[in-house]
Amino acid sequence: MQNKQLEYIKSVTDFEPEIAIVLGSGLGELANETTAIAKIEYKDIPDMPVSTAPSHKGQFVFGILEGKKVVLMQGRVHLYEGYSSNQIAGIIRLLKDLGVKTLLLTNATGGINKEFNVGDFMLIKDHISCFIDSPLIGANDENYGTRFPDMSNAYDKDLQKLIKKVAFENNINLKEGTYVQLKGPQFETPSEIKMMSILGADAVGMSTAVETIAGVHCGLKVGAISMISNMACGIYDKPLSGEDVTEAAEKAGPQFRKLIKETVKAL
Repeated sequence: MQNKQLEYIKSVTDFEPEIAIVLGSGLGELANETTAIAKIEYKDIPDMPVSTAPSHKGQFVFGILEGKKVVLMQGRVHLYEGYSSNQIAGIIRLLKDLGVKTLLLTNATGGINKEFNVGDFMLIKDHISCFIDSPLIGANDENYGTRFPDMSNAYDKDLQKLIKKVAFENNINLKEGTYVQLKGPQFETPSEIKMMSILGADAVGMSTAVETIAGVHCGLKVGAISMISNMACGIYDKPLSGEDVTEAAEKAGPQFRKLIKETVKAL
């Protein structure tokens, strides 16, 4: 399947990106700030999962951003859309096959840490993924990685230092913390959030960890940044909605895009 996908993309463009950026909610406009070489919609790629989440356009954008050769995923796919962890891993491996060496992940997430505020950015230092299926379940392809990959430094230390340096130099307030991925699509209950807090999670979302695991397995350097789009259920006495998440993500979008662009420039 990945061979068919790779062959199709290569039939459209021979561009070889070095950096892949998965654009979470509120970051889709980054594609308009990239000098595009080619755009390929997921639906045109054989057996490629298609984004159905609101504001996720569902296409690869190949081009130049801040002088670097990049491919943007303008929209990701999620477990709650009915896709498996293995399907998501297949996309990350496709990026590897295209030449990508560095994977930058972004998301809009719910804040669990009470010191966080809506609109804050959080550098992901570690994650909790035991509530989702591993993308590595099943036969292991040794061409991509070992059967039992080490996750002690899933988020590359050098990338973390670079992102923190970029944030400091651009006067962007960047928090740090542990991210937990759940399946969704429902928001979590107050009791679930209380449990996540006890486990040490600072933010919760419905993506990213599965992509990180797949990326680490196939040898990519992974960095990830969350934008706190809402405080998680039970932190404040306020119901949650997808519309509020989208609104907060769009409001923080310009600064989020700046952080990503300056990070790419510094790589």
